Amino acid sequence: MLCSGINREVVETLLRSLRLAAHRLEKRNSFSWKECAVSVALSVGLINGAPTLGSPAYASPLEPVLPDVSVLISGPPIKDPGALLRYALPIDNKAIREVQKPLEDITDSLKVAGVRALDSVERNIKQASRALNNGRSLILAGLAEPKRANGEELLNKLAVGLEELQRIVEDRNRDAVAPKQKELLQYVGTVEEDMVDGFPYEIPEEYSTMPLLKGRATVDMKVKIKDNPNVEDCVFRIVLDGYNAPVTAGNFIDLVERKFYDGMEIQRADGFVVQTGDPEGPAEGFIDPSTGKIRTVPLEIMVDGDKAPVYGETLEELGRYKAQTKLPFNAFGTMAMAREEFDDNSASSQIFWLLKESELTPSNANILDGRYAVFGYVTENEDYLADVKVGDVIESIQVVSGLDNLVNPSYKIVG
Repeated sequence: MLCSGINREVVETLLRSLRLAAHRLEKRNSFSWKECAVSVALSVGLINGAPTLGSPAYASPLEPVLPDVSVLISGPPIKDPGALLRYALPIDNKAIREVQKPLEDITDSLKVAGVRALDSVERNIKQASRALNNGRSLILAGLAEPKRANGEELLNKLAVGLEELQRIVEDRNRDAVAPKQKELLQYVGTVEEDMVDGFPYEIPEEYSTMPLLKGRATVDMKVKIKDNPNVEDCVFRIVLDGYNAPVTAGNFIDLVERKFYDGMEIQRADGFVVQTGDPEGPAEGFIDPSTGKIRTVPLEIMVDGDKAPVYGETLEELGRYKAQTKLPFNAFGTMAMAREEFDDNSASSQIFWLLKESELTPSNANILDGRYAVFGYVTENEDYLADVKVGDVIESIQVVSGLDNLVNPSYKIVG
């Protein structure tokens, strides 16, 4: 089981982080409360404890803890799981991104109180409409050939939907904006998925025979909430990203099809993460009945700009301190594999969901990015994760779509 704790090493790491930040500020003869806040945020993360197996759950990053403070304050992180998944797709089509961005910006526009927000929303709509009209041919050219007809139909629906959203704004119906925005972004996301033509890289030979998710899949996880009178049962929809974590996501889907998690209790819920996956008995992972041994998967991290994931080493160990991960720990409900703290390749079946958003620590600047394998995001009902407690039961996890993307499914092998 996993636990949280503070020991001497954590305190030393925390002090080292603060001293390093102070030293850099002193050298520049300047002082920034924002930079201090970032350092404190990182330190708080260390104290809260990162998910590990069989040892106290703290993180002990290698030196330097803060390689460059300027990286930490480069901009606000993307926290919406849908947006993170869209940007994580292996595509390069500027035209569709120029439609996507203003539609996503509607979320920020709606943060303004009252109907005044609708003026900003209207600007977002006009920008997206112009981008769609001007870039339509480039978007269509970027679609995989077998999916071009479907993509054209979706673009037509998107154009009509933008007109409908414009009328919603003209009618000053603020409450109807967000649902329509979600619908339009679903069209955009599907078009972008239709731009992916096959799996984009080769899996390393040593992992090529393992269960692999070569694409994406969606699962519904039904949890029985025991002690919350306001929530009895909750279904969390989770999108698994095999483009960026095929081995990790494939291992999980394979376990789902084995019903490994069905009936299992939540084993950690401390306000930092929700975690499960430790089976009964001495083993801390899935024992493959065909071998009688725990099946483990390697640490798998996809870096933005790389053509394939890196395996078996953290980004800190590789010295890639500024590298941006394609699947960052930015969203409330980010899903990742737990592992032993000092064994990068010890993950098996224990999974966790992060409950904290990255307000002060953008992608690549917190203690989790590049150290744990993210392989999906909760996209529906993620807020209810905060209500999940130790002892609540996973009634079932079922694959909704994408099972055909699973390669080498070991669950089909008897024994």
